[in-house]
Amino acid sequence: MDRIQTGIPRLDHLLGGGLLPGTLTVVVGATGIGKTQLGLQFLRQGVAQEGEPGIIFDMTARGDSQNHNDYAERMFDWTLREKPVGNNVHPHEMWSRETARYDAMHIFNRAGRRVTISDMDLDDWKAWRVDLQQKIIEAVGYFYGNFVHGVRRCVIDGVEPTSKPSDSFQFHMFEYIYHQILRKDADWVARDLLRAQFREYEPQVMQHMYDYKQVGCMLLYTCHEMMLDELIARKIESGDVLSNANTIIVMGKFRDGMKLGRALCVIKHRGSAVEESIVPFEINSHGLQLAD
Repeated sequence: MDRIQTGIPRLDHLLGGGLLPGTLTVVVGATGIGKTQLGLQFLRQGVAQEGEPGIIFDMTARGDSQNHNDYAERMFDWTLREKPVGNNVHPHEMWSRETARYDAMHIFNRAGRRVTISDMDLDDWKAWRVDLQQKIIEAVGYFYGNFVHGVRRCVIDGVEPTSKPSDSFQFHMFEYIYHQILRKDADWVARDLLRAQFREYEPQVMQHMYDYKQVGCMLLYTCHEMMLDELIARKIESGDVLSNANTIIVMGKFRDGMKLGRALCVIKHRGSAVEESIVPFEINSHGLQLAD
């Protein structure tokens, strides 16, 4: 099976050659540890491997994005083309790269709000669920519009820590995206998007089919734990997104004498031999640099 390279050769070596297509990879770590840089390196590697860079779907709800644009410019001289929220692509424009192909989308804008269902009263949650349905329709158009133009990898970022995943509306949306968009035949995704207009555009849909089993997804999962030892020992509960992931990479800090360093470890990688080493890394202008 062809592997999906991460853009970090040492990490590919740890993974037995790379990630498996058609599976979910979860990268877990605290804010500022380097998850976003790793995700961008993974996306940019798509240029060399598939002829298209990957895409970012940012779910942070604090009102600000995750600095993807700044990092992409600094690391790769890559100016991300961001899809405006609320600007849905008309079906007849879906087949044009100019109108459908975007590098990034920041779906939420809830400045000053927390991200748990328990933070809302019943009326607020009902109103927010209606808004979520609109966001889901926009998400379908964003992913489908990129996949029909050759994109084969995506990063979902901005999942913020909560006491339990079931209390996070971000996890509710991720579950829908993963199972109803990323792991669904292209024509069925098109049906969800086009609905009553599907028959009208069915010839174009059939001309732009893609194999979802070749799409790689990386979820960047922000946690409370900062130390690598805590992450390695962290319990995976039934129903947790980590229990369904094919690959889990944890990133955290470790004590090195009187200093703190950064390191990562692949703690789960089904379907392949994996090197279970704790590997220090540093972050420079080109992203993550793993120690030999």
